[in-house]
Amino acid sequence: MATKRSIFEEVGAGTKPAPVPSGGLIDGRKGARGAIRLWLVAIFLLVAAMIVVGGMTRLSDAGLSITEWKPVTGAIPPMNDAAWGVEFDKYKATPQFALMNSQMTLEEFKSIFWWEWGHRQLGRLIGMVWLVGFTVFLLARKIPAGWTGRLFGLGVLGGAQGAIGWWMVSSGLTGSMVSVASYRLAVHLGIAFVILGLSAWYVLLLGRTETELMQARRAGERKLKGMGTGLMHLAFVQVLLGALVAGIDAGRAFPTWPDMNGSFFPADAFYLPEGGGLWRAFFENPGLVQFNHRIVGYLLFIFGIGAYFAARKSPYLATRRAFLAVAVMLLAQVTLGIFTALTGAHLHVAITHQIGAVILWVLILRARHLAIYPVQGSIREGRA
Repeated sequence: MATKRSIFEEVGAGTKPAPVPSGGLIDGRKGARGAIRLWLVAIFLLVAAMIVVGGMTRLSDAGLSITEWKPVTGAIPPMNDAAWGVEFDKYKATPQFALMNSQMTLEEFKSIFWWEWGHRQLGRLIGMVWLVGFTVFLLARKIPAGWTGRLFGLGVLGGAQGAIGWWMVSSGLTGSMVSVASYRLAVHLGIAFVILGLSAWYVLLLGRTETELMQARRAGERKLKGMGTGLMHLAFVQVLLGALVAGIDAGRAFPTWPDMNGSFFPADAFYLPEGGGLWRAFFENPGLVQFNHRIVGYLLFIFGIGAYFAARKSPYLATRRAFLAVAVMLLAQVTLGIFTALTGAHLHVAITHQIGAVILWVLILRARHLAIYPVQGSIREGRA
């Protein structure tokens, strides 16, 4: 029987309160997003340091100083004179020593040994940080729904990178090679930038909940997303070309700009001392390799400026600022590239240019992320 109500009684009084909506299925298991994000930031910083140390190792011709791959026991460096003598003797058996460093002393050997040892040690540290973090989050069931495969895949890439690193080094230990094969160097550096990019992308994604990301995606800007994707791909090609330049020391061959030793297009661009298919010149001829690196650099700069002007029409302040940062860094990177050429790839200038590539890569990814998931809301955070 229905209860009589007073005409002055508020509607809904005396009834059970409506249930408060809980988090929908979008977020699923939220996990420790903040803690995982910090863990990925640590991995990102270590990988960035690894790229810089790797560049120093390459520029100082130290990459072939350790002639064996010992992922575990290799973490312990020579501890006495006898152990140093053994390592030096192994290096003396390499073509690099015989053809380039036959007058090297033990003390000089130590200076290049430490660069390669530090590079490998950083790789071991990255592997340990990933393994410990992933294991802890997995056992504690703190990994957000849908993220286990992504985080595991990051570790698989890291493990593969170690094997690729040895595959690269081994190319310079036999025959008449005095450095590693440029093709393998490009693969090694390319995978490093993939790992760096994935780490940065995951950090950006974990900065907001899945619900927030889905809502933001509805307001995404398709044109800017396409331009950001194009910039990302072209920048990655430029990184690979830079690795080819470093691999054959093409940066020291033409220390002039804007011409290349007096010509727009380098003389003997398709010449190879040992002959071979025409296509090989695009990878092995110093003049053509550096020319391609320069031209793609110009194209990347023009494309980035175009993306910036397109982004100026975005209603989102953060997106506009992100593409402005890309344009500014592109200008700085082109300038650094010119100085690298003019100084004949001077060590400090060249490594600064490589650091610039890392910064530019991350800024491009951030701009693309904001094109897909714009920051909405207040004037201060999103719209102008």
